[in-house]
Amino acid sequence: MSGDLRDGRIVIVGASLAGLRAAETLREKGFAGSLTLVGEDPRPPYDRPPLSKQVLLGRVPAEDTGLPLRRPVDAQWKLGVRATGLDPIEKRVLLANGEQLPFDRLLITTGTRARPWPNPAEAALDGVFTLRTSEDAGRIAERLDAGPRRVLVIGAGFTGSEIASACRERGLDVTVAERGPAPLVGALGGSFGALAAKLQRAHGVDLRCGVTVTALTGNGRLTGAELSDGSRIEADIAVVALGAIRNTEWLAESGLAAGPRGLACDAGCRAFNMYGIVTDDVFVAGDVARFPHPLFEYQLLSLEHWGNAVEQAEVAAHNMVSPGPLRRPHLAVPAFWSSQFGLNIKSVGVPTFSDQVVLAQGSPKEARLVAVYGYRGRVTAAVSVNQAKSLEYYQRLIETAAPFPPEPVGTDRPEPMTPVPSDVPDPAVLSHGPTVALTGHLPDRRLTLVRR
Repeated sequence: MSGDLRDGRIVIVGASLAGLRAAETLREKGFAGSLTLVGEDPRPPYDRPPLSKQVLLGRVPAEDTGLPLRRPVDAQWKLGVRATGLDPIEKRVLLANGEQLPFDRLLITTGTRARPWPNPAEAALDGVFTLRTSEDAGRIAERLDAGPRRVLVIGAGFTGSEIASACRERGLDVTVAERGPAPLVGALGGSFGALAAKLQRAHGVDLRCGVTVTALTGNGRLTGAELSDGSRIEADIAVVALGAIRNTEWLAESGLAAGPRGLACDAGCRAFNMYGIVTDDVFVAGDVARFPHPLFEYQLLSLEHWGNAVEQAEVAAHNMVSPGPLRRPHLAVPAFWSSQFGLNIKSVGVPTFSDQVVLAQGSPKEARLVAVYGYRGRVTAAVSVNQAKSLEYYQRLIETAAPFPPEPVGTDRPEPMTPVPSDVPDPAVLSHGPTVALTGHLPDRRLTLVRR
């Protein structure tokens, strides 16, 4: 098939943010053929960031988080059905209902799902939840409306911290249990984590770090939990925020480079097979993708970020219907945001790709600051608290591999600007993974190489 595909059959597996934006872009680029979107969730595409914020606060009903269509996509939607396999030779997607969908080009945007509580019997207790879908958020909000005595949040990454923030804003007692040394440490390092810990405790969170939940207790209904330090907590609700699992199991027999860290691809979103050979008819985008980035030593990035899902989906869609010389790379600088405990936290770059961090502007006492991260003497990331307008400047430094520490700017720069270790932990010491997984390993399985 020629690289320029304007007709034919395109199948998108994964009908959330990335899948929807890719479908819109395909039509914008002039694709006039058959377009099918497959989604395991029975609901049409909806926005996930509000689920841990406005929905849990009771301000927005879970069913009102639908994503607006930017343009008609004229697609066949297969919602509430799961993809179970891929036949790369016959070019067919296999569905749980027995259907087989033929394609000329395939886009995989299956994203992630919440990591469940590892003990199935305890996970089945009434009052134990995970937060990933709008249905999850609706059920949790309903329980929070009922005024529980205490909420236990297991994991203090961004999702866990946002859940704890919503509980405190509602005036509910909340305990957060985190295996690592501080909240957000997996994403932003130890120095920032120490600030997050002070913030949570100042807002009345019963924060327990360096501990794990060893058991959830109850008889049909959750009554509490036991911790690794021997303490016990009484709680009516437990929200398990132990990170995400990338939805790649259905690709196990596909021959693609898919594993627990995601599906690897080149900078143009073309999937690799298990031997590192790029395909020309299978593309990938969003949370499930792993892609190389020149700013981060061409290591493979997996991002659980809203902006990345949109930008990568648009690049993938463009490349699916464009001849080789007109294809473009996905080289956007990673960016994300979070609202919690009255703070607006925004980040550009990859804070975990760092060895040092410096307070470049503002002050923790004033809850307004910019922290800049560096690796081997160049700027790799910046994180702002209630000072997002400064990030555009630091993004330019990241894009140009500017020297670290950066030149002082602004009237609110601290004296002196002294770099300290960024103290990025090994993910193995966390109860959840970081929202950016950075690894150069490809693929995730051990291979037996046959020399001919």
